[in-house]
Amino acid sequence: MTDPRHGGIAILDFGSQYTQLIARRVREQGVYAEVFPHDADEATVLRHAPRGIILSGGPNSIYEDGAPQIPEWWRRGVHSPAADAIKGVPTLGICYGMQALTHALGGVVAPSQEREYGQAELHRVAANPLLDGLDERLTVWMSHGDRIEQPPPGFVGLATSGSSPYAAMGDVARGLYGVQFHPEVVHTPRGADILRNFLFHICGCIAAWSPVAFIEDAVEAIRARVGGERVMLALSGGVDSAVAGALLQRAIGDQLVSVFVNTGLLRKGEPEAVVRVFREERGMTLRAVDSTELYLDALRGVTEPEAKRKLIGKLFIDVFSAEARALEAQGVRFLAQGTIYPDVIESARSSKSSRVIKSHHNVGGLPEDLHFALVEPLRDLFKDEVRKVGEALGLPESIVWRQPFPGPGLAVRCLGEITWERLSTLRDADAIFLEELEREGLLRSETAQCFAVLLPVKSVGVMGDNRTYEEVIALRAVQTDDFMTADWARLPYALLARVSSRIVNEVKGVNRVVYDVTSKPPGTIEWE
Repeated sequence: MTDPRHGGIAILDFGSQYTQLIARRVREQGVYAEVFPHDADEATVLRHAPRGIILSGGPNSIYEDGAPQIPEWWRRGVHSPAADAIKGVPTLGICYGMQALTHALGGVVAPSQEREYGQAELHRVAANPLLDGLDERLTVWMSHGDRIEQPPPGFVGLATSGSSPYAAMGDVARGLYGVQFHPEVVHTPRGADILRNFLFHICGCIAAWSPVAFIEDAVEAIRARVGGERVMLALSGGVDSAVAGALLQRAIGDQLVSVFVNTGLLRKGEPEAVVRVFREERGMTLRAVDSTELYLDALRGVTEPEAKRKLIGKLFIDVFSAEARALEAQGVRFLAQGTIYPDVIESARSSKSSRVIKSHHNVGGLPEDLHFALVEPLRDLFKDEVRKVGEALGLPESIVWRQPFPGPGLAVRCLGEITWERLSTLRDADAIFLEELEREGLLRSETAQCFAVLLPVKSVGVMGDNRTYEEVIALRAVQTDDFMTADWARLPYALLARVSSRIVNEVKGVNRVVYDVTSKPPGTIEWE
């Protein structure tokens, strides 16, 4: 079959916090998009023969020393003979990407007298393919301190704003465009239409990126890479590893062996659900390792958050490595992971313009004496795409729409010392919260992530005629599209009252419940 990645969009990342969002918005329209560092080499960027290139925004000013520039191969290609691979591939520069394009092609960028941050009004001044079908006045989201003073030769102004004489510009004949605003964010209401014009009217893309197309292509790729060898999968029960497991099982069947390590830090009923769904219902070869006592013994007396994380990570590697050695001795040659595209992007950021968020590897730190070849069947997908693939593979909704869960599990939601009693208290309170949200139909529609936190704080209470001195549960529920920012969910008071009443009456050791109304930023979604 035709690779659904062929003929998509290549995005050069200049360090914008919205770069991943650009890729998601392109993929939402059925077109594959892949992100590369701005200084990636030509062969890497062009390996899937993209029909268009998008230059992301970024935090720099183009005239600063060391500011990231458009790669030489792009500049050479714009002026090269028709035989050159990049010749004729349309390009859209967004914010800093527009300024980099201007600078590279001989235009003038300068600091603006008035910076534009937030919503602004765009006035279209010329008919053009990029803004075709849109109103003459549009609301857009700006975030810049520099502006285009003089566009490059061959470019004309397409739109203006209050502080930008060239809020959009283009060289229509060559398919080169720039916009000073961010069409990828929800604060630009017609941004999806602008991107659609670029994808289909200017680049001539075809909407071929879908869960079904991905599954067909991935199954072929897995079989070609693995052949008749056996594959080991680290199965956590989370969305990513679950979908990876279902995809691998479809591709290679009994050649797959999954290892599930129960750390004792999962939510109520989750270890049992993992075994039931994958071993009993799906017939997967599953090795379930109960390491609860090992973890609890090691965590006794540990209260510092980072110390908890490091200890849990080391224990997981120790337990998983023991299973891996046993399987390697039995002839298993491949290790599969549920790595997804945001992990790949953030781990690969190597240029100075990038703001590295995290260094991620699902099963990083395995001993050097283990020599598995790596299989990462989901590395091209965003989280929402992973869920769609999971649905197409027939996984139950309880797995596909499982709430996001931190790697160290409940250890980061059980503040203070980890004991079995405190974990049980947290598990029961969390289950009540999720149950009531599900009953009201709010678990997916109004909340992107929700959970309970057990605080190492005791408060005075009264139950019957007795004075109590027990711990506090904090409830957290947020709304977000991308998890880079989040706002606290405005849950109904009646629901919160019911949850609070149930927790205090049904969960031992708790006499007070509070609701977290902090947004991200300044807070984070998790507490620890």
